[in-house]
Amino acid sequence: MEQVTRQNQIYSELGYGSRNGWEITARVGMSDLKLLDAFNSSTASTTTSKGDFEEHGKFFSTLGAKGFYPFNMTFGMGAFIQGTYCFSDFTDTVSGTQNGAPFSVELGVKNLWDVNFGMGFQVTLPNDIKMYIGPYVQYSEFKVSSSAKAAGIAFASGETTMKNKTGFGGFTGIEIPLAKGFRLNLEGQYTESLSAGAAVIYVY
Repeated sequence: MEQVTRQNQIYSELGYGSRNGWEITARVGMSDLKLLDAFNSSTASTTTSKGDFEEHGKFFSTLGAKGFYPFNMTFGMGAFIQGTYCFSDFTDTVSGTQNGAPFSVELGVKNLWDVNFGMGFQVTLPNDIKMYIGPYVQYSEFKVSSSAKAAGIAFASGETTMKNKTGFGGFTGIEIPLAKGFRLNLEGQYTESLSAGAAVIYVY
């Protein structure tokens, strides 16, 4: 079974590092979750009120560590590892008819977590602008369970464990100085699909 997922995250991150290139980070925030076509029926006898599973505002946390080795003032290489866990379960309900009889099923997503590791090459441009690019590997997993069974709805048939299909990807980004102490980070990642993010960093 294949399932396309989407997430948007808002978070705050605290990091502690040293001048010799290592740093540890802790991130807390809120996330939504969307499972595309999770409620669609594969049989004509079952109809549903909507196609997508969706819920918002669930708490998550990320822990990570990274290191950087400068070859000179312009070029360097780094590595990172980080893991994320959603402490709250995501739930959504779909209603419909099965052979003309009404039904309602609640799906729950729990134990959503992922871990990734990557290495990157960095170049420092004039005005302390930094650009980086590199590969990474990722593993993610969550469990889906239903409150009842409904013919034709794939997830309404007990508990299912979902894992990422592609574990290898790439990332690239740019970090730009703003006002004193602040930096803007823009980053894109690609595995099975493209994702992007932006963050304002304050260094003190």
